Amino acid sequence: MDFDDGTIVVTGAASGIGAALCRRFAADGARVVVALDIDAAGAEATAASLGAVGEWRTVDVSDEDQVRGAVRSIEDEIGPIDVWCSNAGILVPGGMEVPTESWHRILDVNVLAHVWAADELVPRFLERGRGWLLHTASAAGLLSQIGSAPYSVSKHAAVAFAEWLAITYGAQGLGVSVLCPQAVDTAMTAGVAGGGVAGVDGMMGPDEVAAVAVEGIRAERFLLLPHAEVAAYAQRRAADHDRWVGGMQRLAARFPNGGMP
Repeated sequence: MDFDDGTIVVTGAASGIGAALCRRFAADGARVVVALDIDAAGAEATAASLGAVGEWRTVDVSDEDQVRGAVRSIEDEIGPIDVWCSNAGILVPGGMEVPTESWHRILDVNVLAHVWAADELVPRFLERGRGWLLHTASAAGLLSQIGSAPYSVSKHAAVAFAEWLAITYGAQGLGVSVLCPQAVDTAMTAGVAGGGVAGVDGMMGPDEVAAVAVEGIRAERFLLLPHAEVAAYAQRRAADHDRWVGGMQRLAARFPNGGMP
């Protein structure tokens, strides 16, 4: 995928991986990079750091109308979108006891925001014969997240939706990549010693993860794994699921609640 001189949109762009994606796309020659975030000041600061190519919008991705409206306004006011990065995400610790409203919110942010953006963009991309969706999921979407059932479920769903899009529309000009890192040094891991259970293979910086994502899009790869160990874990899981579950039970014993406070 050649996005030079293109329009790139990144949700969750006020900080962390989102801000790093914006920086990387701008450095790699994007014509416009639009930073979207519920944090208006953060989105504006990210856009300002990009110089002349930076734009920003305040968007709550848990609101369907705001996601759809952002797609439409950017296409109308800035130009055709070349790459849309559904990157915003939240973590809710806990299991079955998590309140229903919290389940709804994490599914809205981590899954349905991807669905709403795709519903607006895919017809446009197919008509133009090109366009790319990057969905930030997590290694938890291929494996699991000890300490958080909502995060595990939502990230599995994000991976599944990205895969479905690639299968259904990939031959018609739609590009799809799904980004599945382990621990990344962001606000989500702040206060979690060593990144908790997700940090067993080390903590990456957001810029390292963004580099993997942008290079993966250029190479037109679907599954993007900043932590290479995740591929081996996924293979072990597929080869012997019972054995893998047993290993995860032992890991859970070492990291009660996933190592989260």
